[in-house]
Amino acid sequence: MRTPVISRPREPALFARAPGLEHHRVAPGGLTVVALEPDDRLEVVDVEGDQPAELLAFAADGREALAALDLLGQAGADFIARLLASNDEEARHVRLGLGKRGIDCGHLPEAARLWSAITPAGFSRSLTAQAALLVVVAAPGSRTPVDSQLRASELRLSIHRANPGSLLLPTLPAALGEVIDEFTIHPGSARDYSVAAGQYIQVIDVAGRQCSDFVAFDRRGLDSGREIDLDPTVTRTLNGNAYPGPGLFSKFFDRDMQPMLEVVRDTVGRHDTFALACTARYYESQGYFGHANCSDNISRALEKYGVRGRPGWPAINFFFNTGIDAHQQLTLDEPWSRPGDYVLLRAMTDLVCASSSCPDDIDPANGWQPTDIHIRVYSEKERFSLAMATRKTPDADPVLTRESGFHAGTSALTRHFIDYRGWWTPTHFDGYGTLAEYYGCRERVAAMDLTALRKFEVIGPDAEALLNYCLTRDVRKLAVGQVVYSAMCYEHGGMLDDGTLLRLGPDTFRWICGEDYAGIWLREQAAKLGMKVWIKSASGQMHNIAVQGPKSRELLAQMIWTPGTQPALTELGWFRFLVGRLDDYNGCPLMVSRTGYTGELGYEIWCHPDDAMKVWQRLWQLGEPLGLVPLGLHALDMLRIEAGLIFAGYEFSDQTDPFEAGIGFCVPLKSKQDDFIGREALLRRKEHPMQRLVGLELEGNEPAAHGDCVHVGRAQVGVITSATHSPLLGKNIALCRLDVGYCEAGTRVEIGKLDGQQKRIGATVASGTVAYDPDKSRVRA
Repeated sequence: MRTPVISRPREPALFARAPGLEHHRVAPGGLTVVALEPDDRLEVVDVEGDQPAELLAFAADGREALAALDLLGQAGADFIARLLASNDEEARHVRLGLGKRGIDCGHLPEAARLWSAITPAGFSRSLTAQAALLVVVAAPGSRTPVDSQLRASELRLSIHRANPGSLLLPTLPAALGEVIDEFTIHPGSARDYSVAAGQYIQVIDVAGRQCSDFVAFDRRGLDSGREIDLDPTVTRTLNGNAYPGPGLFSKFFDRDMQPMLEVVRDTVGRHDTFALACTARYYESQGYFGHANCSDNISRALEKYGVRGRPGWPAINFFFNTGIDAHQQLTLDEPWSRPGDYVLLRAMTDLVCASSSCPDDIDPANGWQPTDIHIRVYSEKERFSLAMATRKTPDADPVLTRESGFHAGTSALTRHFIDYRGWWTPTHFDGYGTLAEYYGCRERVAAMDLTALRKFEVIGPDAEALLNYCLTRDVRKLAVGQVVYSAMCYEHGGMLDDGTLLRLGPDTFRWICGEDYAGIWLREQAAKLGMKVWIKSASGQMHNIAVQGPKSRELLAQMIWTPGTQPALTELGWFRFLVGRLDDYNGCPLMVSRTGYTGELGYEIWCHPDDAMKVWQRLWQLGEPLGLVPLGLHALDMLRIEAGLIFAGYEFSDQTDPFEAGIGFCVPLKSKQDDFIGREALLRRKEHPMQRLVGLELEGNEPAAHGDCVHVGRAQVGVITSATHSPLLGKNIALCRLDVGYCEAGTRVEIGKLDGQQKRIGATVASGTVAYDPDKSRVRA
């Protein structure tokens, strides 16, 4: 007899899979408040290691209650009190919340220190509540200079509920501001509500993987007998996107093409504007007669406003996971949303709205288990940052899009920002434009905010050994003050990331890359090997700006002061760095590396975010006479493609090895004697290559694009990874991952457009991947 096959997918962070377990994040230098019931167990985890932890506990009457966690006698810390006494915006919200619980934040008791010794990554302490408590946990830390590696890092809280059976749904997330109305919508129902211009609507997926259909009408139109409703087709057309998101293309429009709502925040980024809200006819066609449906529920909710009922509403389907596949079929799957995920909208006119909690339980639309939707309406007086959300891992708390320390300077010059790896980054600048920015960098000097790069401090006696094992380069040959470019590979040889490694001292390094997961992965490898080393994230405490172009040295020599123990800016060699200060001995501390991503002479300045605008203003003061321009992502893409520099998700992925990505030079298989992750696989792959990265020169003026197929005759032999028009070369060029049999310079290929067969652009394989300055004379100048 055959044993039944059971579905047991790994689905981290879903309440339905682990209803008795909650996770919360404590930000570096911040605090988090959680509620505990009797016998609940709180586990506080030092994620990165060497991070102090403080805790305060309060009983229901607002009195200090450390004894209820067996922490009596361990008080003596005051970071929580000092933080809550500050003018920080988050501290203000926490004070308000604690005040409503009868807690006097002006006279807080001393907090308990949860540990005192230097702790390894993953160290934890468990505490069991003996009563109902409100607990405040902090990760103490303060401003850290750019030349220091002792940084605050995050803590993780895990709450193991003693009575999970009483929790039908997870607790609602904390309110974002002043709530003027809120209500819960249960599955199979819909609710109408009114919002005034300027007020905010938060649609919360309480338990995760639950759809909510949303419609809105102009209130003044209804009052005059006109139904002017939100129109998904108009919205898609005017935005040029499947659905709006925070940023420049953020508006929902009505059928008269007037803006109705603006998306302020979105922690999911996957919704639907194509399908109708579910209908009676859909369920009937599946054999489910009389099934509750969102269209009928919305019609009933709006009936009192005189709105005509519709058998199918063209709603905005928040959290509904649909897509169009290669065969033009509309697909659906379980939503991406997790417990507490939300969309935050700002009303741009007075509205009548209706929201539903979808009852669909016959397909994956609601994860097979419909749950609640919660709506909150906030005052128009509130001001919320524009943000998407990123997660380091699927079960990590979402981190909202951040603004770098340079944002005040860049945002004064442009409104064109995108969420790039969790940071608002400009694409191009008003008054300049992509082409002017490009020429400014090639001919004079340009500055670009590259804060989105991830930075990790790797410190401890085993730091060198860990990095030598995890990177392809021979780290033992790296001198203090030197920088090296390297790949980071998985065991099968595919690339996890690329980046630059700085050696600050014998046992101290800084790894700069694009992938947040790199820090987690490094800690995992250190734990497997039992190494004494700490990997601390510095991304939020170290911001950087690239200064690139033939006049970059002339500009920076006027503003970078160095002590006698460091090289002067004019003496700094290629792939070297210095520690100095802005202008003079008393200026803010800076690091400057002679690195870049443009193929030009260039540098990167690293500073604390509090000092970023000092650097920005000084750059412009000294740079304007030299023709300084700001540089956005669009111009940077042109520059780096000309220089043959690779980009994650384009030239490489976890399915691409460094040789296929065109950076085989950073894998010294012969000279590096030590073992490293992926070595055996890379030996095999180097001996039997299937593809190589090559440059292509295109015929005519029509461009190629990432993902275009490359053909010889009818057969596809490659794919375009990146492409641009090269202004200096006067031709369209591309980087292409091509079958090794066609990589000889001068080989003719064709780039497929439309369906790959109906239209072709002729191209020739170039002599290398670098189209501009192939001998690197400019970058080495």
